[in-house]
Amino acid sequence: MQKPKLGFWDIWNMSFGFLGIQFGFALQGGFMSRIFQTLGAVKDEIPLLWIAAPLTGLLVQPIIGFLSDKTWSSRLGRRRPYFLVGAILSSIALFFVPYSSALWMAAGFLWILDASINISMEPFRALVADKLPDSQRSYGFVMQTLIIGIGTFIASSLPALVSMLGVSDEAPAGVIPPSVKVAFAIGAFVFLITILWTVFKTKEYSPQEMEKYNGEIEDDDTGMMESISKSYSLIPPTMIKLGVVQFFSWFAFFTMWSLATPALTESVFEAPAPIASMFDMSDAMQSAAFDTQNTAYQKAANSVGGYMGIYGLSSMVFALLLTLYTSRRRINRKYVHMTCLMAGGLGFLMMNYITDPAMLILSFTLIGVAWGSILSMPYAMLSSSVNPKQMGLMMGIFNMFIVIPQIIAALGGVNWTSSLLGDGAIHAMTVAGIALVLAGLSNFLITDKKAITYQIQESDD
Repeated sequence: MQKPKLGFWDIWNMSFGFLGIQFGFALQGGFMSRIFQTLGAVKDEIPLLWIAAPLTGLLVQPIIGFLSDKTWSSRLGRRRPYFLVGAILSSIALFFVPYSSALWMAAGFLWILDASINISMEPFRALVADKLPDSQRSYGFVMQTLIIGIGTFIASSLPALVSMLGVSDEAPAGVIPPSVKVAFAIGAFVFLITILWTVFKTKEYSPQEMEKYNGEIEDDDTGMMESISKSYSLIPPTMIKLGVVQFFSWFAFFTMWSLATPALTESVFEAPAPIASMFDMSDAMQSAAFDTQNTAYQKAANSVGGYMGIYGLSSMVFALLLTLYTSRRRINRKYVHMTCLMAGGLGFLMMNYITDPAMLILSFTLIGVAWGSILSMPYAMLSSSVNPKQMGLMMGIFNMFIVIPQIIAALGGVNWTSSLLGDGAIHAMTVAGIALVLAGLSNFLITDKKAITYQIQESDD
């Protein structure tokens, strides 16, 4: 029996919490490297400091996926308890991250923040598959991408916006500027409020309703570790092939999140982060020189964050157009995804040749097209290829293909590959571009017709 189709506002409400989740991710992705550099990290140390994020995902995502599959509360449903817990923890972590006074403290907060975001995020992916019939899944995941794009654009621009409102970008050596602290506090508030909106505005199907729609018995006494290990052996071929695409895609975006700020402040804005140990702070002239360079770096980092917000805006526009199209017509998910990834690769490759910061608008617009597709097409293809009863667990396992490339990148993959091209931090963006092109080409591996395009069933209206 087919699940009933949902209207626009039903899908909007169930996806709205992703606005807050993306506030968290955008602030983390756009400004954690800035925080690390302000606390004294040099460029080559930054990817390793980021390793907390993918390692947390590697551990948390399958576990949360399994637990949310097995949860049922008559009051909060299956997925919503995890939205709520993750939102509370994420909001606390977001607020305190910019008050870190040492690198180890910032890295620790990143670990807590990423774990908390993952508690909310993976059940959100499964919720779309739980609530929507197969014919609406592309529409549902694209709707999430639209909301994610809005969140990315606004959150990435927050430090620059609060700076324009008069909040200072200046701070002593080793102290995060007030503009960043205010931006993260706003992000914490938005994260909690938007998740609460989805929790109270969305109704989930009961186990009995899921049994009716999926034609399967919901009860399963298999333990967590046994179920997870068994699921690895049942991974469908489409997931493996999508995993190759995801590997190169997320290697590229991890590279951007961890190194775009040092790369672009140095290469495009010519305002690299000053290293405090190279200045004698007891000398008034050297102390003043440090303050001047540090303020220039902080303002350049604001600008980089603002330009990075463009990729959220373009992904939002892309998702809006795709939402309107997929609400009425079928699409070839494979070729849409391939084209978008190629466009993003071009956006990264351009950065090595940019001297006018305004040209970053074009780069990040192309990257946003790729981002919009990454957040929707792989999940739409996957959700048509797995057992609905294990949707949460399979979504969690699928995200292993997201975190493994990030771990490899953090452990030296980015530094090694970019060093083959030269010493400048900007070469990391070239590596990201090459990775996205390879991700696009890897779509040729996808051959399952059901994953590529929704197949009309005889019972469909």
